[in-house]
Amino acid sequence: MSSAEPYISEIPRPETRPVIRQLDDSAINRIAAGEVVERPASAVKELVENAIDAGATRISVEIADGGKTLIRVTDDGCGMTPEDLPLALSRHATSKIDGSDLLNIHTFGFRGEALPSLGAVGRLTITSRAAGHEAAQIRVSGGKLEPVKPAALRAGSVVELRDLFFATPARLKFMRTDRAEAQAISDTVKRLAMAEPSVGFTLRDVSGGGDGRVTFRADPLSGDLFDALHGRLASVLGREFAENALKIDASREGIRLYGYAALPTYSRGAAVAQFLFVNTRPVKDKMLTGALRAAYFDFLSRDRHPAAALFIDCDPQLVDVNVHPAKSEVRFRDPGLARGLIVSSLRHALAEAGHRASTTVAGATLGAMRAEQPTATGAPRVYQMDRPSYGARSQSYAAQSPGQPHPASFNAPPSAGFAELAGAYSGRVTEAAEPPAAPGQPSDTPERAAPGAEALPLGAARGQVHENYIIAQTTDGMVIVDQHAAHERLVYEKLKRQMADNGVAAQALLIPEIVELSDNDCACLLGVADELAKFGLGIEAFGGNAIAVRETPAILGEVNAEAMIKDILDELSDQGESQLVQAKIEAVLSRVACHGSIRSGRRMRGEEMDALLREMEATPHSGQCNHGRPTYVELKLADIERLFGRS
Repeated sequence: MSSAEPYISEIPRPETRPVIRQLDDSAINRIAAGEVVERPASAVKELVENAIDAGATRISVEIADGGKTLIRVTDDGCGMTPEDLPLALSRHATSKIDGSDLLNIHTFGFRGEALPSLGAVGRLTITSRAAGHEAAQIRVSGGKLEPVKPAALRAGSVVELRDLFFATPARLKFMRTDRAEAQAISDTVKRLAMAEPSVGFTLRDVSGGGDGRVTFRADPLSGDLFDALHGRLASVLGREFAENALKIDASREGIRLYGYAALPTYSRGAAVAQFLFVNTRPVKDKMLTGALRAAYFDFLSRDRHPAAALFIDCDPQLVDVNVHPAKSEVRFRDPGLARGLIVSSLRHALAEAGHRASTTVAGATLGAMRAEQPTATGAPRVYQMDRPSYGARSQSYAAQSPGQPHPASFNAPPSAGFAELAGAYSGRVTEAAEPPAAPGQPSDTPERAAPGAEALPLGAARGQVHENYIIAQTTDGMVIVDQHAAHERLVYEKLKRQMADNGVAAQALLIPEIVELSDNDCACLLGVADELAKFGLGIEAFGGNAIAVRETPAILGEVNAEAMIKDILDELSDQGESQLVQAKIEAVLSRVACHGSIRSGRRMRGEEMDALLREMEATPHSGQCNHGRPTYVELKLADIERLFGRS
């Protein structure tokens, strides 16, 4: 007898045949509430979406104790008649669809589950008034419905939910703190506010009694779609996002993508500033977030995340929103089309941004320059513009760029500089670079800026400090350029263009490497064989569940093909797409660019510095280096004057 047999024999078996029973409505509603109402934020989402569907132009949300004891949503929508109120609390009763077509959906809600589910687990009161009818009120507590009675209300609806989950107290044990639940509610309201700029939103916390305090307010906006959306994003995500966001507007085969995406140098440490909408419905879709990550793939390190608010509009027939009761997941009829539109549109917008870097770069730089407080003897305040400490520089980088360690210094010997490359970049031949000046010796680098160069985006080079930073003057300020980081990006972009023009060279293996896989993994990998071939990885079926790796990218040298294949499968399983091979190739190109660019300590002539500035202006993505850090900092004259107390 095997060791498993005693365990199997101990499995309890029913003594009698189970009886199939029809659950009552109360139990059905409580079960449905477990899917629809996960936490107070879920209840707020359902009630606010109902208000938007009712045509409301102003919506007020009041909560207490993180929404656990009170959620009140007031709107000025079309309201409901006294006859509609009992029906609204019946399961699968809705005015938004007729049931004949579950794909042609133009509203947030359509399942008819939210209100009966909320009434099954809490104390729900609905007061409503439709045009031409008297106001009425209905209550339901723990699934027990009370009769409709007259009420006082001018227009619209007021839905009040008290003591959420009192009928299912076990759910209360899974609630987080009041502060965490209130934050989740705020995030939910903000997402819906972004989706509907023409609707005004107010979120108020009344936990302390009285009128409480307003935690979020967004007034209704009108006019041009992008102007209204930009204004709403500024109020929800902050002015910094609005100042550093790129306008996105593209269409392809019946699908339109619009919204705003932030510059790479305005990135976050987590994916907390990514907002995606499908037909104005906030969604959390793995395919869409993967496409957003792919668009920024070459501009951010893996521990940084882009910020964006993107909207996809399409015929409702092209997308299925009836995937989950919470309606946060969607399925596209052609997911590749939607993904490709996101990636190509964002990459095009980032390329058009050219050398532009986020305004937060200058803010972080100014923050690293500290002002000394008055001394105990009453001496006047002294403004210092000394070189910030390593810690201060690291903090300034962390505020606006990927969390890469700040390069304290580069001790590499001077390498061939921009003089040899400036001719190819700028169309003119320059003289050989002079040797670096002795320590402490002032530079006699001549200024050879073209007349009017100050009016150009990066200005005219005026000098070089510490043999690493170029100082340029603009019409209204100054620019500080990290010559090594900037030139590294320029060389990297040139290498990428050459790779795109000539393709990735493949190296044929003398003996193909055979990798055994499961049925699903084999089919999944062969499905992306054409994409992998573009990057020099040639695979083909080898019979059964095996695949043969016949070619690998030549630039990678000797590789462990089996390990690479399994890593690719892991990415496909987790993200639905794989960028592993591309990442490895571009990492090699990045290292080549790093070694082939100007080193710190390399003294540059005036025309070399100007050639570098002009090439940066003409090269896409030159505002950040290969690691996502900024290549230059721009300080406005007003900022500089403020440092010296002159404004």
